[in-house]
Formats: sequence, C-alpha cells, structure tokens
Amino acid sequence: MTATSLPGRVVSDDTVPARAAWSAVVREGQLLTVTDLYGNQAADFLLYDAHDTSVRYSAPDTIQARGNVFLTTGSVLLSNEHTPLMTVVEDTCGRHDTLGGACSKESNTLRYGHHTWAQHACVENFLAEGARHGLGKRDLVPNINWFMNVPVEKDGTLGIVDGISAPGLKVVLRAETDVLALLSNCPQINNPCNGFDPTAVRMTITEPGASDEDGIR
Repeated sequence: MTATSLPGRVVSDDTVPARAAWSAVVREGQLLTVTDLYGNQAADFLLYDAHDTSVRYSAPDTIQARGNVFLTTGSVLLSNEHTPLMTVVEDTCGRHDTLGGACSKESNTLRYGHHTWAQHACVENFLAEGARHGLGKRDLVPNINWFMNVPVEKDGTLGIVDGISAPGLKVVLRAETDVLALLSNCPQINNPCNGFDPTAVRMTITEPGASDEDGIR
C-alpha cells in the first residue's frame, strides 16, 4: 500500500470475513472507508451517536432531506433528531440502499422456506456485536446496505438484484460527530445481494489530511 492510497494516518484497518460483524467508534472528522474487496458484497450498516445511542441513523430523515432513496457522494446520514452523523465524501460504486433492511432468520423463513431457519443472518450479527456496546433488539433500526442494489420498480415494489459493485470499489464516510458504527458483512445466500457467495470487506478508519510521515505504508 502506498502512502497516498488512503486519505490520512491509519487509525485501524480491519478485514471483516464473510458473514462476520464489526464495530468501532469513529471520532469526529475521521474517515471510515468501506471497501468491497471481491465485488457484489452487501455490507449492512448501523450508526449511533457514540455518547448517546438513543440518537441513531434514521432512514426517513435521511431520505426526506436528500430527496432520494439511494445514497452516494454528498449524502448526509441523519439521525432521528435530524442531526448529521456521517457524510459520504467519496463513492466509487454509485448505488447504495437504505430501504431493503437487514436479513433475519424470520425473514429468511418467510421468503425462502423453513429450511433456511438455521442460516446465519444480519440481525443476529447486529445483536451480537451491538451487545458489546450495551445495545439490544430495541436499538436496531432500518439500516443502510452498502453496495446493495435494490431498485424501486414502477409499481412501487422493491427488487433485490445483482449488484453493480466490483472488486476494490469503496465508499468513504466522514464522521460529523463521534459515532459508533456497526457492520454486518451480510451472510445472505438466498438472493443475489452477495452473488450467492458472501466475501470479505475492509473497514479502514483514518485521520484526514495527514502526511506521508504519519505511517501509511
């Protein structure tokens, strides 16, 4: 990795395996880069104020303010108090979903049959990872799906179709306040959101505007 390939000093750099969860506090002004390492991998994402987790990502506020159901460069991720949590400052994919929600054992069973009940799902990832921060089921809200392609059809229905992401595409988020970010690297194998083959993603937190001497190698 060259010194210019990331926007600043690396605070943390984690490869999240297929089907696994991740969380971290991203401080105000820091950048969080989500990289789709192998392409066509949905990454379910939740966001909370790090100092008051009752303030959390709100899909309705974000969509209303943006006037668009898809997220890309310039999108501000708003809280349930209509305050900015993070801003998308770079996006090389161009399509991210904030309507489709997270898969669960219950939704898998309803959509794909009772034989899927034992399959791991994003809700379970969120519950396990959130518990590390004192969060429970009541703290789960409609989430963002980075790299997931969920078109809205003419009749108003949602589709889950092949993604438009590719290996190495990324979305970069700037924290507008200290935030707690939770990610479920989606385990879904029953629809095309992961190309039926879940793969790893990379989560990198950096300080902006750092020089080469800050240790990016």
